[in-house]
Amino acid sequence: MSRPPVAFVSHPACLLHSNGPDHPERPERLRAIRDHLEASGLMRRLLLIESPEPCPTERLLRVHDAAHIERVRRACDRAPAMLDPDTFVSAGSWEAALRSAGAALAAADAVIEGRAASTFVATRPPGHHAESDRAMGFCLFNNVAVAARYLQDHHHLARVFIIDWDVHHGNGTQQIFEADDTVFYFSTHQFPFYPGSGARSEKGRGAGAGFTLNVPLAAGSNDAVYVDVFETLLVPALERFRPDAILISAGFDAHADDPLAGMMLTSGGYGKLTAIVREAADRLCGGRIVSLLEGGYDLKALGASVEAHLMALLA
Repeated sequence: MSRPPVAFVSHPACLLHSNGPDHPERPERLRAIRDHLEASGLMRRLLLIESPEPCPTERLLRVHDAAHIERVRRACDRAPAMLDPDTFVSAGSWEAALRSAGAALAAADAVIEGRAASTFVATRPPGHHAESDRAMGFCLFNNVAVAARYLQDHHHLARVFIIDWDVHHGNGTQQIFEADDTVFYFSTHQFPFYPGSGARSEKGRGAGAGFTLNVPLAAGSNDAVYVDVFETLLVPALERFRPDAILISAGFDAHADDPLAGMMLTSGGYGKLTAIVREAADRLCGGRIVSLLEGGYDLKALGASVEAHLMALLA
């Protein structure tokens, strides 16, 4: 029996969100990914899911306060507006945010229903900095958190593991799940760095104590450092937790060419990390991986890194 395809999930409305001129989180990021995959011929090998429905409010409410959702909606209504010093909205941001979170749900459906072996969600705005009650760090709604709860609520999965390799710590994802023992949060990130969270001592609280694993890394960490962390810390954590599905907050801003950070990962390094995750997923949860775009701001490096990521999922 042949393996199902890898899906590429997107929506054109995600190009309508604007943080304003000269902002690093810009629509060209999605165009660069698509252009690179078209030029490489890889897009022809993917299952395209390009019309995900908007995320229903009840799904957002599983991870966000109603007041936060309304605050974002009102800001979009009066756009252009600023939600924090780094995070802006335009007239198209509300639709983009709902489609971005909705794409995460569509990706989850495709994997659980067997239409795709794994999925990559190429949407914006990103999500992992958005906390339950505030937008920050370019993020409006926490897409990976929405997907995790959807997998549990709608598809009845018991345990979901989130891997966050964005160069910035996913403070929002950690905050949403820090007291939850059914969602494991693992993060590698440059430290000390924005947003200031993600110390090794942050391990969760209450019932969730021990279900957060932060691996802060020094600036300049390269492929070998990341691979060692994944092999010696991530894989054992996955084996202990035995997830029913794996979500990846796939930021590509730890690349050596990225202008917003100081790490030294290569595009090939992202392929190696993906291969480690895929091998573990195949053993532990039937290969179920839903990967969602977070950061990555050098357009050439972003396209090449996404290609390496997808090639490892396809292998």
